[in-house]
Amino acid sequence: MQFDMRELPMVTRYKIVNSTITPRPIAWITSQSADGILNAAPYSFFNCVGTEPPLVVLGLLKEPASRGLKNTASNIIATGEFVVNLVCEADAEKMNLCSVDAPADVSEIDYAGIETTPSVVVAPPRIATSPVSFECRKVAAMDIGAMQTVVIGEILMAHIRDEFISDRERVYFDTPAMKLIGRTHGSGWYVRNSDSFQMNRPHYDPSRLAAKDKAAE
Repeated sequence: MQFDMRELPMVTRYKIVNSTITPRPIAWITSQSADGILNAAPYSFFNCVGTEPPLVVLGLLKEPASRGLKNTASNIIATGEFVVNLVCEADAEKMNLCSVDAPADVSEIDYAGIETTPSVVVAPPRIATSPVSFECRKVAAMDIGAMQTVVIGEILMAHIRDEFISDRERVYFDTPAMKLIGRTHGSGWYVRNSDSFQMNRPHYDPSRLAAKDKAAE
């Protein structure tokens, strides 16, 4: 089947993208309003997009009815600061609780009973149980279309819990031990990061092309 994404309604485009671009890492974002109200919300339209400087990108969807910014986007635009916390299996339930449609004056951190710890260079706290947290500063926020805000953030400080550092000098991490989870197809479906395989990057071998040309003769 072919789907003309230019002609489809938003809900159909969402289903196509959400069900095929998987697995997606989850950014459990902590932010703080100008009034000091803390917010925690999970987003899977998220990934890293650079290392010089180190950049992350967030796709923050707006409220369907009002087309207004949700708390996370409002806080990031107002203060320019946020923390991306990666999600492990043990935190899955609390992360899911943070996806509720809570009033703006209710902190999901209190609602879900999340333990936090102070950040170093930004105001929003980190989630203490997260294996990895990135303190970020907003580089750009762009409304592209009526229903989404795309935020690019620079990672200023990275925190990796000690038990996941296998070699500090060579900066080797025990990533499988972090038991990170991601989003996958459909509503409410997640994936564990426990089934992996390794392939070494090959070196260019011109003889492969020569053999192919010879076989075609």
